Amino acid sequence: MTISSPALPLHSPDDWSGLTVYTIGHSTRTQAEFIALLRHYRVATLVDVRKMPRSRHNPQFNAEDLAMALPAAGIAYVHLPLLGGLRRGLGPESPNTGWRNASFRAYADYMQTADFSHGLEELHAIARHGPVALMCAEAVPWRCHRSLIADALTIRGVEVREIQSLTRTETHKLTPFAQVHGLELTYPASAEEPGDITTAG
Repeated sequence: MTISSPALPLHSPDDWSGLTVYTIGHSTRTQAEFIALLRHYRVATLVDVRKMPRSRHNPQFNAEDLAMALPAAGIAYVHLPLLGGLRRGLGPESPNTGWRNASFRAYADYMQTADFSHGLEELHAIARHGPVALMCAEAVPWRCHRSLIADALTIRGVEVREIQSLTRTETHKLTPFAQVHGLELTYPASAEEPGDITTAG
C-alpha cells in the first residue's frame, strides 16, 4: 500500500537549502521501537526506499503494516520506488568501478538516469512539507544503497543524518572516492580503496 506524496510545492527542484533528511534502517527493531525513534526526531514522513517494500524476516515492516501503523502515530508513509535499490548496471561501461560491490556499482550507474532524478524531485517535494526519514532494511548505512542517496543529497547542500538511537545521530560524509560534477556523482577507480560493502538494499 502506498500513500501518495504531496503536490509539488512552488520551489525549484534544485533548491534543497535548509533541509535536513534523516536516514534509518529498520533492521530487527520492533515496530514500536522504530516508531518511537521517528517520533523522537519529529519525522513527519517516512520515505521507504526499498525496491520491494516487505520483509520475510521482519514482517512488521511490510508496506501494508507501516501504512496502517505510521499514520496512527502521526507520521505519513510513502513508498518511493524510484529511489529503490537492486538495479541493473552498465557492466564494463560503468564509470563507477571504484565500487567493488556489483550492487553498489549498479546503483551508482542508476544515479545517472532520469528516473533517479525524478525520484529526487519527489523526495524534494515531500521534504518541503516537513522532516523526512529515508528507510531501508540494513542496520548500518554503509551496507545499504541509502548511503549513495545520501551522497546525492549531500552535494545538494542537504544535511543528512543517520538515526542510530534515541540519543545518537551521525552526519553523513560524502564517500571519499566520489567525484562531483555539478549535481552528478561518479565513483571511479582510484588510489582510494572503497569500503567493504556487501549489500545494496
